[in-house]
Amino acid sequence: MKKIISTVHAPKAIGPYSQAIEVNGILYISGQVAINPKTGKVVDGGIVEQTEQVLNNIGEILKAAGYTFSDVVKSTCLLSDMASFATMNEVYGSYYKVDQPARAAFAVKELPLGVLIEIETIAVK
Repeated sequence: MKKIISTVHAPKAIGPYSQAIEVNGILYISGQVAINPKTGKVVDGGIVEQTEQVLNNIGEILKAAGYTFSDVVKSTCLLSDMASFATMNEVYGSYYKVDQPARAAFAVKELPLGVLIEIETIAVK
């Protein structure tokens, strides 16, 4: 059975999609960008601040669904510039200290709202 996951502690969807969907113990979190859910605006700063906000948003969605970062099995990181990869990787690593999930990272031409990073996530219980 499909369950829609939504929390006010992460940004509202900016299109026709859900923050996350849970099916059969698998949580699929839509790509999160660096929007502060309290202001509805992209956070100020560079890749460090944006990656932190994205991962905080993911954390809130995980929490709303009853999951944690340790349940994450796959992340896909989309970057506006691969020159940001090493810095993003440092911040990302601070959220996944042990048993890191599988991951892919890509540079893309452009991301919504002109952000520097977007991360989609899959977690399993």
